[in-house]
Amino acid sequence: MWGRKRSQIAVDAAELGRTDTVAFDGVGFAARILPETEAYRRLEAALPDRADQVRAEVDRLLEQGSPAGRVYAATLLDRIDPVAARTAWGRLADTDGEFTTFAGCIMGRRTVREYAAEQLAQK
Repeated sequence: MWGRKRSQIAVDAAELGRTDTVAFDGVGFAARILPETEAYRRLEAALPDRADQVRAEVDRLLEQGSPAGRVYAATLLDRIDPVAARTAWGRLADTDGEFTTFAGCIMGRRTVREYAAEQLAQK
């Protein structure tokens, strides 16, 4: 990979692929934005102009990402293709794996199975 710079989309997807935490907003009393939240936001912001590249990374994350990375990927997919996202959430509803969640100051642990079932129930 000499002389070849990875795109920001690839870098952000890699961040999501290895994370153990899902947080869509700031965490803790200081509302600190985690690196994975920043990566998710950059990917989300890239959707209008670079949806094909984001979609390719989302598809890879759904297959190879950490449990939290798969949750981020399915959430992004809902912005790109809601029908495909519903299918992805259905597959994730049969997936083992845990991750940490943050909602403001509240930290918790969730399973992919639980999270996906909740997403399907809302759709």
